Amino acid sequence: MKLYYAPGACSLAAHIVLREAGYAFDLEKVNLRSKKTETGIDFNTVSEKSAVPLLLLDNGETVSEASVIVQYLADQKPESGLAPPLGTFERVRLNEWLNFIATEIHKSFFPFIVGMATEAKEIYRRKLNRHFAYIAGKLEATPYLTGEQFTIVDAYLYTLLTWTGPMGVDISAWPMLGEYMRRIEARPKVREARTAEGFPEAAAT
Repeated sequence: MKLYYAPGACSLAAHIVLREAGYAFDLEKVNLRSKKTETGIDFNTVSEKSAVPLLLLDNGETVSEASVIVQYLADQKPESGLAPPLGTFERVRLNEWLNFIATEIHKSFFPFIVGMATEAKEIYRRKLNRHFAYIAGKLEATPYLTGEQFTIVDAYLYTLLTWTGPMGVDISAWPMLGEYMRRIEARPKVREARTAEGFPEAAAT
């Protein structure tokens, strides 16, 4: 199994889940500008979407999209507890969070990623602020998004929260988000993933 990733990208979520679930896997870094991997492969020949994360399975199949990859990984190792079983109401709640994070949080960073005009950034900054206030309120009651246990949705949200500082999105109004990030960064596998990608063990301040 191999994960194609780019440091600082949403592929960190899949990387964290791979380590938390105890998979044996390889990493291959992708330069998203040149579309070359660290071994010199043209990434376009590997990924039809030319996007990370991309998970290459041992049977040659590939899986794309962060929210899909983390679910697949958790479902293959149910003993990890990283996602409730399919068909349960707990899984419905987890899927609600996954979709919310993917569509409302992840995509709202787009203007900051591509450097759109200030007006566009402000529209999405206000949107992110509303969502962060909602999430912070939920975290007042439980340490993780779905309750007492770390799951794949926490790996995904944490990854996006690490973007806030570099992209100039201020979350200091919600101290609970900083506490949440520090709680996740205290996890050994999260620290391992960050170190492997060339980052300090902690992003939270």
